[in-house]
Formats: sequence, structure tokens, C-alpha cells
Amino acid sequence: MDEHPVIAITLGDPAGVGPEIIAKALAGDEVWALCRPIVVGDAGLLADAIALIAAPLTLHPVASVDEARFDPSRPDVLDLRQVDLSDLKRSTVSSRAGQAAAAYIETAVELALVDRVAAIVTAPINKAAFSAAGIPYIGHTEMLAALIGVGRVTTMLATTDLRVVHVTRHLPLHAVAESITCERVLETIRLTDEGLRSMGMPAPRIAVAALNPHGGDGGLVGREEIEQIGPAVDRAVAEGIDAQGPIPADSVFFRAIRGEFDAVVAMYHDQGHIPIKTHGFERSVTVTLGLPIVRTSVDHGTAFDIAWQGVASEESLLEAIRLASQMVAHRASLSQAP
Repeated sequence: MDEHPVIAITLGDPAGVGPEIIAKALAGDEVWALCRPIVVGDAGLLADAIALIAAPLTLHPVASVDEARFDPSRPDVLDLRQVDLSDLKRSTVSSRAGQAAAAYIETAVELALVDRVAAIVTAPINKAAFSAAGIPYIGHTEMLAALIGVGRVTTMLATTDLRVVHVTRHLPLHAVAESITCERVLETIRLTDEGLRSMGMPAPRIAVAALNPHGGDGGLVGREEIEQIGPAVDRAVAEGIDAQGPIPADSVFFRAIRGEFDAVVAMYHDQGHIPIKTHGFERSVTVTLGLPIVRTSVDHGTAFDIAWQGVASEESLLEAIRLASQMVAHRASLSQAP
């Protein structure tokens, strides 16, 4: 009996690079050594992507996970038939593509919640396409939280030697400072600690970045470190979490890469994204923390500028599948422990 976990891979926005990076991943050997993949999307769309990259694959469309064969030469795709290929405008924002991408996610979540798949790995969606389709979520994290009915969620970005979790994500800069509260920072530290433990780290070391230059310089250039971030770190330490900070953002990421910390809690989107993508753009992935299911994703967008040209790299997708497989294995080991 094959013990590899069944992992659902959502196709992402049909007009973007999702179909071709999934086709490239399925054409290689590594995915099949890690898991039993089933693509959640449109068979016709994935077939076009396979033809685009000239991969020696024939699809096996299925109506349920029970019909999957997990044959590397005939990858399974749960065919939701959301897209009219003759009408799809590729490399372009459209409401129809947004609706299709949302349907893929909804189906994958349903499968994960009833244990028909062990994890979800997502290809990129397009925020503008979601908006055009009237879908009230700015990204995967918010949609997953709503579908599953959980409130304690955040996103971890991970690449070689560096992991970052954000206190705030999709906010304009002028709104960030007022959103940095002691409770919000503390909750992010807790989620980071739980997330690292779920990845098999028994004693995570967490650094908490400052918001202001030079860590606020004792209040001269901002008081968030004194009034919000520092007290959150103190409370986390009192709970038994190995947290340090606030540490000036111009040094904390270097220290984490050097091995002093297992993750950095960043205060806002670009504070965390810039070091991650500078350090390992093609290999970075995202993980949603706080969910009862395992969900990882590529850490890039739909890339309409290169989509459907056969040139997009599948490396981030492979990293996401590797991490999902590791997290599933760790959860299984915990459930089997006496």
C-alpha cells in the first residue's frame, strides 16, 4: 500500500502561470516520490499546459478522489469544468478566471476537511480577478479562514535559512502603525511558535522585528516598540515561548539567516517579503498558520507577463509540495506517538 500522502494541488487562476508550473512539476520525478498528487481544476486547461511544455503525459480526469489512480504517466485531475477554453483570455484579468480559481480552492478545502486529501498546495490566484468576480477576499489566507471558520490565521513565508511571519499583511503603509497592537503581535508570536512546532521544531527560536528605524531609538522615532511590541514579547516569554525583540529590522533578518533564530515576526508586508524574496525568490513558499489542515503555496503571483509561454519556473511549487509533505509526515508521527 502506497503510504505517500494524497495532496490536492489547486490550478490557480486559469489565465496565469499555475497550469504550466503544475504540468512541469507533474512531468518530473520528485513530486511522485513525495506524494500522490491530484490536481483540482479543469482537465482541458491542464491538457493545454501539458501540450505547451511538450510533456509526455496523458491526463486522467476524475469526478472524485476515489477514481484517482496516481499514475505518473497519467496524472489525475479532479475536473470541475469551470472554464470555456474557447473564451478564456490568457494572461489577462477576468471575472470568469477569478470564479474558477475560487471554485478550485473551495473544492480542495472540502476534501481536506473530510480527510480525502492530506494537504492542499495552491497555485497563484489574482486579486484583481477575485475582485472582478465579486469574491470578497484579498487572498488565499482570508478565503481559507472564512471557508473553514477560523479566526486565528496568518501567513508564514519560508525559504532556505529564513522564515518570516507577518503581524499585518495587505494594509497601506499609513495604516500599519495603528494596527500594531500588543494583542496582535502576541497572537502572531503564538501562531509562529505553533507553526514551527507543527513543522517538527520542538523548541522554536523567534525574533520579533521592530517597526521603526533603529527600533524606535528609545521612543525618539516612534513608541510602538515600547508600548506594543516589547510588552507582547514579554508576555510571550512569560508563556514559555522563546522570543526576543523588538530587534531593529535592518539586522534581524541577517541574524536569522546566520542561524540565531528559526523565524522572524515582521510588522508589515514588505518588511518581511523583501528579505525573503531577496534571499531566495524562486524557492520561497508560503504556509497558512492556524488552520486545522495543511496548506502551502507558491510565493509568487500569476505572472501574466510570462504566463502561457512555457517559461515559468516550477521550483517554488516543488518547494511547497516538499514542505506540505513534511508537515503531513510530522502530523502523522504525532498522532502515532504513545
